[in-house]
Amino acid sequence: MKKIILILIIILVGYFVFFYNKKEAPETSNTPETSAAILTDDEVKNATYSVDEQPVAFVNGRSVVEVPNSSAIITTQYFGNTATGDLDGDTTPDTAFLITQNGAGTGTFYFVVVARNTGTGAVGTNAVFLGDRIAPQSTTIQNGKVIVSYAEHGSSQAMTDTPNVMVSKTLTVKNGVLIEESN
Repeated sequence: MKKIILILIIILVGYFVFFYNKKEAPETSNTPETSAAILTDDEVKNATYSVDEQPVAFVNGRSVVEVPNSSAIITTQYFGNTATGDLDGDTTPDTAFLITQNGAGTGTFYFVVVARNTGTGAVGTNAVFLGDRIAPQSTTIQNGKVIVSYAEHGSSQAMTDTPNVMVSKTLTVKNGVLIEESN
């Protein structure tokens, strides 16, 4: 009887050891690794983007530039509405988001930009203009394209009114350049 109990204990221990090790063993795959780290907020908010063909270097999500021969300043800053996904076909997750720019006038100009993930940090694209004093709704990435939805002012609507005309723009990254697709 003692032998039977000892054999059962050995079988049970062997069973638990076998399944515990199997559970802890990492799975292997012949599929190449296609996921990379998502850009950090710090990387996104400290990259350089191009607005109206001028480089704008962000420091903590903000850039303040004095206008030469003027007392005016141009403030460009991170707004948000962030979306993450591969936009340039290199299988690394890029980050699309909105920025705003204020200058000497009364407008708040909205743009969409992309922080391309090079695997060693963020490289900013050009900014694509969305509108003045719009009401951003969402930014998504689907099938390698950025889709930005927002409300803008109607043609007869005063800029002081709340924008109420829904608009959606689709953009792609080609050769490192953010381009709006035509409808």
